[in-house]
Amino acid sequence: MTDPIADYLTRLRNAVSANHRIVEIPSSKVKKEITKVLHDKGFIQNFKFEKVGPQGNIKIALKYNSTTKQPAIVKLQRVSKPGLRKYVGAAELPRVLNGLGIAIVSTSKGIMTDKEARLQHIGGEVLCHVY
Repeated sequence: MTDPIADYLTRLRNAVSANHRIVEIPSSKVKKEITKVLHDKGFIQNFKFEKVGPQGNIKIALKYNSTTKQPAIVKLQRVSKPGLRKYVGAAELPRVLNGLGIAIVSTSKGIMTDKEARLQHIGGEVLCHVY
């Protein structure tokens, strides 16, 4: 596997499209931080880090609307890829769906949303867009 973040996003995307409640994903530090951001912004219901084997797993409980059964995550899109990295400065941080979605950015201060990076006036690598 050459791009573990793309694999993470694909597993989430597939679980949402199949209406699964829980998805298990192999763990890494970057994936844990992305999961925390998704939980803080309300895109996933809950998560749990399990130490199984050398790597560990992340168990993610997906979030759905109780009345319409629509998922909270409509689209997950990988922006920066191993073959073409996308770095932006603080002034060029993207706005996803006019501020309704989030861009997850890897900065020198850690992984955060585009809004948090804009407030701290730091740029970085745009990992993905979520809405």
